[in-house]
Amino acid sequence: MLKVAIVGGTGYTGVELLRILALHPQAEVVYITSRSEEGVRVADMYPNLREHYPDLVFSNPVAQQLGECDVVFFATPHGVAHSLAAEVLAAGTRIIDLSADFRLQDIPLWEQWYGQSHGAPELVGEAVYGLPEVNRKQIAGARLLAVPGCYPTSVQLGFLPLAEQGLLNGQHLIASCASGVSGAGRGTKLGSLFCEATESVKAYGVQGHRHLPEIEQGLARAAGQPLGLTFVPHLVPMIRGIHATLYTAEIDMAVDVQALYEQRYAGERFVDVMPAGSFPETRSVKGSNLCRIAVHRPQAGERVVILSVIDNLVKGASGQAVQNMNIMFGFPEDAGLQTVALIP
Repeated sequence: MLKVAIVGGTGYTGVELLRILALHPQAEVVYITSRSEEGVRVADMYPNLREHYPDLVFSNPVAQQLGECDVVFFATPHGVAHSLAAEVLAAGTRIIDLSADFRLQDIPLWEQWYGQSHGAPELVGEAVYGLPEVNRKQIAGARLLAVPGCYPTSVQLGFLPLAEQGLLNGQHLIASCASGVSGAGRGTKLGSLFCEATESVKAYGVQGHRHLPEIEQGLARAAGQPLGLTFVPHLVPMIRGIHATLYTAEIDMAVDVQALYEQRYAGERFVDVMPAGSFPETRSVKGSNLCRIAVHRPQAGERVVILSVIDNLVKGASGQAVQNMNIMFGFPEDAGLQTVALIP
């Protein structure tokens, strides 16, 4: 049985890891940390997990104890994994980081977007970007893995087949994305309060969002050259989910885009290319690790519009993290991730 630790277990991604791993046949959470909730039982904070974690208690993170586990998930704000990663890796323990600490390979760019000095620049070069549909082979041998962000997951999976075929070269792309309020985290924020977020939709981060350089990095790797991107996120009054509407410029009408997407994702357990003319809904992936994609040519023209939906806490965070763990340790890729989406 794989021994698992979670650093930062009280946020939404932390409890989502607990929920998913509770039913994992080959992994057991033996250590969970929270400085603010030290001494509190997981079962008392999250009663939905009572029967699965009756004795697990939050404690302060100690590198030596983390190093006694097989894998450590960091479900923490940026900067936290920097301070512990080297010591944990030195103990032979693998790290799966759900924060942004190791997603960007350009350290000055990371420092620009996150407003602080990078705390572990010596580790950036070996960090593997954990998008399984792209880096499965590298993930299998990784010691340090950076889980993609939620918006970057939905956008990259949406554009990927076109980028890989060189069909987006020279284009300026548009990604208009909407996310539920859980994407802002569990901390108290005025904009996330029910009275502030309900019955309203608003754009934010138009001048620049931290996920933009991550998306650009991934698309450039897929295309073999930089691609222009305008990324506009929106906050919508729902708890979970991301809906990404992605726009290209002209794609030759001779390209069968539907067939291209179906072929690219034919062997992918967690990407569902829907029939032509479909409109995927966020509720169709709620609680699951699926990304559902539909492609359209409006007015039967040359422009292509891709619709991509995920649960931001599952495929956009904790589910993808467990998917990566499964690949790293040679488990079936869907172990612990077979939950069917919740409707209604």
